[in-house]
Amino acid sequence: MSDDLFSNQLDGERRDGTAASGAMAPLAVRMRPRTLEEVRGQGDVLKPGSPLRRLIEGQSGAAGPMSAILWGPPGTGKTTLAHLAAGSADRRFVELSAITAGVKDVRQAMEEAGRHLAMYGRSTVLFLDEIHRFSKAQQDALLPGVENRTVILVAATTENPSFSVIAPLLSRSVLVTLKSLDDEQVAAVIASALADERGFAGAFTLADDARDHLVRMAGGDARRALTALEAAAGVTTDAGGSEISLASVEQAMAAAAVRYDRAGDQHYDVSSALIKSMRGSDVDAALHYLARMLEAGEDPRFIARRIVIAASEDIGMADPTALQTAVAAMHAVAQIGMPEARIILGQAVVHNCLAPKSNAAYSAINAAIADVRAGRGGAVPPHLRGTGYAGATQLGHGAGYRYTHDEPSGVGPQQFLPDDLLADADYYAPTSRGWEERLGERWRWLRTTIRGR
Repeated sequence: MSDDLFSNQLDGERRDGTAASGAMAPLAVRMRPRTLEEVRGQGDVLKPGSPLRRLIEGQSGAAGPMSAILWGPPGTGKTTLAHLAAGSADRRFVELSAITAGVKDVRQAMEEAGRHLAMYGRSTVLFLDEIHRFSKAQQDALLPGVENRTVILVAATTENPSFSVIAPLLSRSVLVTLKSLDDEQVAAVIASALADERGFAGAFTLADDARDHLVRMAGGDARRALTALEAAAGVTTDAGGSEISLASVEQAMAAAAVRYDRAGDQHYDVSSALIKSMRGSDVDAALHYLARMLEAGEDPRFIARRIVIAASEDIGMADPTALQTAVAAMHAVAQIGMPEARIILGQAVVHNCLAPKSNAAYSAINAAIADVRAGRGGAVPPHLRGTGYAGATQLGHGAGYRYTHDEPSGVGPQQFLPDDLLADADYYAPTSRGWEERLGERWRWLRTTIRGR
């Protein structure tokens, strides 16, 4: 890749974020923030004095500016921040994509950066999109330039860099975690595009329900919101109108608006229906309500947490693996995000639906808490009390305690409950469903062996 080609890349998109072709560029490109003040939703990582802000403002330490790895969901401003870093201090901007670039391209970019630094004293920002797609060998090729600060690497990834970026590169860069925009910030991006000269300059108005649908479907992705807005404006223009309606947005996005208010009754009604459908073992109904929540832009992490709770509350020990599946799903969703998270959530929902049901563990802890709140539960029996402090033995603590592992069957008669609960504490009542049928037999034997009844 020649230096002329690098120059062409820079000419194709100016440092202010606008395309050389002006109005012909996509709306998301035209509306790319030109200054830090226009960046929305990343206040935590752009605070005065933060490493990323110092890089963008052209500040540097004694050894020069540090490279940065930007980790976050799509549409959170990774490319924008790279452009802003290049715009300061008259830096060159070179963009490579890990999808198409190879080791040869990386090395050539490093050579050109070194030549410009030596001849003109001009540093180069190398923006590498989707660095997680680079192999170890390709990432190794970046190390010399980053180590010597021949280039300022700004790498973007949607995957956890701890797993997708080699350790030597991570240790030479500052890791910046970007967050999805909230609904208000996405709405502000849309409003700006409608009014700004770089956008539609007031040529269109947007109906409230259309705006709400755009915000929901964007899922915190500013680029997705602007792309959908531009498509809806095209539909409106073809119809000879100037107000972008909900129907125009639905047609542009090929997705009907889901009647779902994340801040209102629908949020609770649909999530309640999901939980009750899993409890009732109706796989189709549960998947329907899951789909409604996802299509309405509900936070998949919220859904995952509800599935985890249901796996313990409604299934419990009837199928202990349901909780394992749900917890694994919760962690996977946090790492992967949408749209792939729908697959993981779907699997967890199906497991919850098909599993045998038992609320015995749920009922047991509630019953135990009720006794405690009622003031029941006397002193801990002396033989169970701790002996690891001075004077405990003189007080009789631990005397008569029977070490379970010394018992022939691994369990023996011994009092564990306080005196006032010994006669009637009976919290856990296993069902005859699923795995809990076996547990019921064992618990009856254990209770008889321990308490003699």
